[in-house]
Amino acid sequence: MRFTKMHGLGNDYVYVNCFTEEVRDPVRTARALSDRHMGVGSDGLILIGPSDKADFRMQIYNADGSVAEMCGNGIRCVGKYVYERGMTGKREIQVETLAGIRTLRLDVEEGRVKAVTVDMGIPILRAERIPVISGNTEVRNEPIEINHMEYRMTAVSMGNPHVVVYVKSVKGIDMNLLGPAFEYHGRFPRRINTEFAEVIDRRTVRVRVWERGAGETLACGTGACAVAVAGVLNDLTERKVQVKLLGGDLTVEWQESDNTVYLTGPAEMVFDGEIYT
Repeated sequence: MRFTKMHGLGNDYVYVNCFTEEVRDPVRTARALSDRHMGVGSDGLILIGPSDKADFRMQIYNADGSVAEMCGNGIRCVGKYVYERGMTGKREIQVETLAGIRTLRLDVEEGRVKAVTVDMGIPILRAERIPVISGNTEVRNEPIEINHMEYRMTAVSMGNPHVVVYVKSVKGIDMNLLGPAFEYHGRFPRRINTEFAEVIDRRTVRVRVWERGAGETLACGTGACAVAVAGVLNDLTERKVQVKLLGGDLTVEWQESDNTVYLTGPAEMVFDGEIYT
């Protein structure tokens, strides 16, 4: 099977062109390829295929084989892949995901995609739709007990579920302890992605991310969007912010005019390969 390793700010995936390749067991394949010792090494597997609703379809499998609805870093890489591999000549394309159809605008220079802006849609704030178990309609700065400590969380879905937890500093967080404790907490029926956010100023936030099914990653596009939305909801940041992740920076804007979140950042190809499956 031919594949391409790509990443968005270090959030890396193995991409397979399903116009030419067949992946019969994507769950097993995702687990095998994602293994950083015995496989290719990645945060998961992304399949690029045909769609009867959009230009392309993106299917995402986390490193543990679980299905993800949406990935902001991953979808930017899809845009770069299909353009640079000659699968489309358009600089604005639509991609079908489990979170709905997303529109991508490609910033192209000399035939190369330098950056991609993604229409990430309207954030979902109702607790039951995220889902989060809560007595409130929305989960905004709400207490949650984790490992006998109280934290304050704001819940946002960008097609996949997130909680944002504000901290004084992200540097000393024990992600291997707190990440799983949040992910598998009983208040999250479909598990949860968790962003620990440190507000630098009203236009800049530093973030570390624990992704459901993958662990701590260097970046998360939907997570960056959730942080931007939570910042506005808690009156901590402006509507356009720079989100500083371990792998680099993303720009996120939650536009007041249409309530839509826009994500801008790079996408990179690492290498092509072939593996026996």
